[in-house]
Amino acid sequence: MKDLEVKDPIPPTKRIHKLVLTGGPCGGKTTGQAHLATFFESLGWKVFRVPETATVLMSGGISFGELNEEQILDFQEHLVATMMALEDTYFSMAEKCAQNVLIIADRGTMDASAFISREAWEKILTKLNLEDIEISDNRYNHIVHMQSAAIGAEKFYTTEDHAARFEGIELARERDKNAMEAWRDHPYVDIIDNRSDFDSKINRLIDLVVKRTGINVGDRFSANSRKVKFVITGMCPDSDFPVKFTDFQVVHHYLHSAQKGFQTRLRKRVKNGRATYTFTVRKPELQGQTVEVKQPISQRDYSNLLAHRDDNHLPVFKTRRSFLYENQQYQLDIYRAPCHSRCQGLVLLETFTTSNDDEVVDSLPPFLKVKKNVTGDPAFSMYNLSIRSDWEDSAEQFCHKLSSDDESEDENVSEVRKAQERLVHVSEENTVFDVRKSYNRNERPVSESSSVCSL
Repeated sequence: MKDLEVKDPIPPTKRIHKLVLTGGPCGGKTTGQAHLATFFESLGWKVFRVPETATVLMSGGISFGELNEEQILDFQEHLVATMMALEDTYFSMAEKCAQNVLIIADRGTMDASAFISREAWEKILTKLNLEDIEISDNRYNHIVHMQSAAIGAEKFYTTEDHAARFEGIELARERDKNAMEAWRDHPYVDIIDNRSDFDSKINRLIDLVVKRTGINVGDRFSANSRKVKFVITGMCPDSDFPVKFTDFQVVHHYLHSAQKGFQTRLRKRVKNGRATYTFTVRKPELQGQTVEVKQPISQRDYSNLLAHRDDNHLPVFKTRRSFLYENQQYQLDIYRAPCHSRCQGLVLLETFTTSNDDEVVDSLPPFLKVKKNVTGDPAFSMYNLSIRSDWEDSAEQFCHKLSSDDESEDENVSEVRKAQERLVHVSEENTVFDVRKSYNRNERPVSESSSVCSL
């Protein structure tokens, strides 16, 4: 296996990029952090995530809303000292890494000033022998403010997803404003508001960080970027793969959900024997958009949540191969045993782009044999592929509506049968398809005599 050693477009010298994610409550920091980590790890970077110090302290029984003025000042002083000690640990580890490192801090030192007066903040700085510029400009490379959903996306504002969150909408707006003010003097501050849907908000975050680090990944995170997916037939040996790549061993488990319309799943992602764990909640569509909340979790939490797995779905095992070709990031999902027979030998290529189907096909890596464009086809969604029983025997579980890879809507047996036919047909060795043609719900399997040669 070749491990990715990014030399182009990332400069050859080792990079350490120190990023602060800040903003008001319910702004998407937790989900954004998870997406950032996944993306940069796929490029071969080491990613350190500094936990939100206030949450760590308050999880021990401190309730910020119950503190008096003296206690608030004392809490903020210890918060800054603890935060810097935590960060310094990750900074030190980064210096000793051989690879490029992204350090994501869930809030930074200046956020503490957002909760107290300037006079009180000056007292803390004096007591700790600190200066604003040292703990702001000279400490972090980049600040990204994720605007609270309480401003412009009120229907999505909730306190349910965060144990330490208690603010109502008005207080959340005030907290957001104060956090923005706290970082106004840093030379590299970007603000991501709620003018677009949540997925676009997360893409804008990654796009900003990618640009700040000087990486060129094409239009992967453009506002109108869409995911495209292709079936790949045949894989060359790893030693012959013509570009550098990183392989991750991934397993997904779908979980029972207590709330109707919600989907929950676990992901374990392993590289070089080291595992990371992610818990994802996909919420029902609201006002035309679906919000997916991703949260990094510990191995212990992962093991506990596995007890709630949905046995109507098989675990999904796959090798995820990430690589760059012509400044475009691609991912190969290579399904592995044990799996349902429908997944045996399945290899899917995915990327995000703003190009039309013809342009996408013309720019695909020429060293991969592309068989069919299955963009948007529910027969190739991970959720449906993982269903334990035959699709026709469980039509009520089959999901047809795909705003991303996984979203549910009941369909009749006839539609499920068509999906089964498409899946079987693409596995037939002598059948070829027009790869410039993406999925059409009214599509019928084509015969070999009427098909068009693929790339």
